[in-house]
Amino acid sequence: MKRVIARCNRPLIMGILNVTPDSFFDGGKHNTIEEAVKHALLMVDDGANIIDVGGESTRPFSEPVSVEVELERVIPVIEGIRSKSYIPISIDTSKAKVAKEACKVGADIVNDISGFTFDEYMVDTVSKAGVQAVIMHTKGTPKNMQNNPFYENVISEITEFFKERIAFADRHGIEKDRIILDPGIGFGKRVSDNLEIIKHLKTFKEFDMPIMIGTSMKSFIGHVTNAPLEERKEETLASIAISVWNGADIVRVHDVKSAKKTIQIVDAIMKAESWKQQISDN
Repeated sequence: MKRVIARCNRPLIMGILNVTPDSFFDGGKHNTIEEAVKHALLMVDDGANIIDVGGESTRPFSEPVSVEVELERVIPVIEGIRSKSYIPISIDTSKAKVAKEACKVGADIVNDISGFTFDEYMVDTVSKAGVQAVIMHTKGTPKNMQNNPFYENVISEITEFFKERIAFADRHGIEKDRIILDPGIGFGKRVSDNLEIIKHLKTFKEFDMPIMIGTSMKSFIGHVTNAPLEERKEETLASIAISVWNGADIVRVHDVKSAKKTIQIVDAIMKAESWKQQISDN
């Protein structure tokens, strides 16, 4: 199967599509299959390279839902998107059964917030499906992860987690070129931890794997600027710019159009010499 990350030589944009009633930012906005598919296609038009479909809220203190409920929410939406677009689709789930069924109907990536730790069958499901996988660092579960998280050194601890999970995946037949790493902004992290992760994101490039990061509209932004949820756009774009500068290969966002413009500028600055060559060639 083609590796999604190989499709572009600049950072990719993963558009968030939550088909849930209670996700922290867009919960309840895409209540029908038609509305969800329409929004996905709009994000594609705006420049999304991947659509990430989620059927269970993972916001802090959220309650889990059953496999049946999650399947009912995501499978028709993935089928609907796939019937209208070849866009790579990611399934945002930590349940092996949901991942398996999603891959059957067109998902190309399994985005597991637990890094194969919540469901013992997930790693073999991904291995057999032949898809890519996001291994994300989470401390605790969504229900309890923000109950006083603590790290002696957040970068070192995430690095050790990635080393162990990559080795675990390899033992189960998941090649390294199928793995995407996500340090898990907001998942069992203090404000200072999130800021440290973004500042030192290049550390994780040692694994020679794509790095994904999701800062979009998250609460650490509100803690820094006192901005309410609906007024965190500029701060989100600033965090995206710094993340890309520091090595992010994929950014997971709600506002695809604005993220694309931000990435274009950062990417152009990073490749300033090539722009000089373009001018001289013309």
